Amino acid sequence: MNVIVVGGGNTGSHLAKILISASHTVRVIEERPAVLEKLGQEISQENIIIGDGSSPVVLEKAGIQKAQVLVAVTGSDETNLVITSLGRFEFNVPRVIARINNPKNAWLFTPEMGVDVSLNQSEILASLSVEEMSMGDMMTLAKLRRGKYSLVEEKIGPKSPVIDMAIKDMPLPQNCVISGIIRNGEIVLPRGITTLEEGDEVLALVDDAAREQLEKILGRPEEAQIN
Repeated sequence: MNVIVVGGGNTGSHLAKILISASHTVRVIEERPAVLEKLGQEISQENIIIGDGSSPVVLEKAGIQKAQVLVAVTGSDETNLVITSLGRFEFNVPRVIARINNPKNAWLFTPEMGVDVSLNQSEILASLSVEEMSMGDMMTLAKLRRGKYSLVEEKIGPKSPVIDMAIKDMPLPQNCVISGIIRNGEIVLPRGITTLEEGDEVLALVDDAAREQLEKILGRPEEAQIN
């Protein structure tokens, strides 16, 4: 996958490192000297494009014509919207993602402005706080499609009824996909025959109804409803 990340701060650099480690082609656009210096210590110089990411010339230099994903994570909502509009309407990038810095600007981050997915960090943190207080151990990692779906994580405890159970044998609800397992610090790509172990961190894509059911399936014995 060919990805362009505009903004080399903490969010952009962390995202770039993850994508590079997964063998994706990544270019990070940044122009601030202090940030560039730090960024150069974290990723290779060949992955860094120096310049203003809201400039069509700089985007072309980064190879936006071939980009499959454009991610705008600068500290300015105005800049992020300029970047997303250029990416979608000028360069026809298939997938455009943008960070919202000020929650008051969230209403602007729409498909009409070229945004497929908006990351409202304040909203995510607020939702996480509420959900962590009210929904046990399951953690929301991200909201997708305007909050219709969530990427969640649940750790398999020592008394979970799904220990040693194959994924294909789990009574998973509709609109629930087990997308990954973190085991001993390593990612396990799940298949039907993959069995769950104590301590596994299960990553799943769910809607609200499926989340509730999945939590019962993965949770403590008294919460489970496995027939």
